[in-house]
Amino acid sequence: MTITQLTYVLAVAENQNFTKAAQKCFVTQPTLSMQIQKLEDQLNVLIFDRSKKPIELTEVGKKIVTQARNIVNESNRIQDIVDQEKGFIGGEFKLGIIPTIMPTLLPMFLNNFVKKYPKVKLKIEELNTDEIITRLNEGHIDAAIAATPLENENIKERVLYFEPFVAYVPQNHRLSSKKKLETSDLEIEDMLLLEDGHCFRDGVINLCKTFKNQTDDKFQLESGSIETLVKLSNEGLGMTLMPYLHTLDLNDKSKKNLLYFKEPSPAREVSLIYHKSELKMQIIEAMQDVISGIIRGAITFQNVQIISPLPK
Repeated sequence: MTITQLTYVLAVAENQNFTKAAQKCFVTQPTLSMQIQKLEDQLNVLIFDRSKKPIELTEVGKKIVTQARNIVNESNRIQDIVDQEKGFIGGEFKLGIIPTIMPTLLPMFLNNFVKKYPKVKLKIEELNTDEIITRLNEGHIDAAIAATPLENENIKERVLYFEPFVAYVPQNHRLSSKKKLETSDLEIEDMLLLEDGHCFRDGVINLCKTFKNQTDDKFQLESGSIETLVKLSNEGLGMTLMPYLHTLDLNDKSKKNLLYFKEPSPAREVSLIYHKSELKMQIIEAMQDVISGIIRGAITFQNVQIISPLPK
């Protein structure tokens, strides 16, 4: 049994196809198939049910894959130990970022990070929170930036900053004359929301104390982007809430529609998260330092109340 064989097994389990797995592992399909066959012969079990389309794991195969993932992660730790001993910060690093953080935070820190750590080969992907947790557990990404706390025993969190919620209230709206907003002012029927699957949506719903199920004569507009919600709000279809960093990109006219909350301002906690196996910690710590240094000057709110990203 070899680490290479276990890596091939993990690739097939992920892709449910020998050809695609071979491409991911940069080997020929016959080579990959032969190594997996050798492993099955050695163990005297079938790891994959090849009669199914797509290929499925057998019951014992599922247990083998779980253990194989642990073994491969631990083998990678050896290189981590060597890199940390040498003070080396480099190599491939796969980072996931949730959609409501990607467009604002990434441009703020990416250029600085790349210049400071040119030997790190970043691969960044926009993923929702559920996808991030799955990929961290399966070892397909090294870390992620997401709203926390997640209350997941397999995931560790390093808080980067607290980002206040800001209301976007168009003219002639019932709240447009207010100087400061209170959470008791919010009504979910009046709120333009992100589509289901966004943790920021869950935070907004948690914040709306008057939330109740919609009745048939009500309507609720949802969108996949905050920018679209702002445009819908400008059309008089309701108000919306957005993370503070999104307000920095609004034009001067739109900024006049912003309404801030009375302190403590509701806010989300944004963290750099990673699997409890703690691989590539030297890169994670370097990224935390860069982001924390940049964000201090961008968000100056002191008194905030953290709103959970988890649905109630």
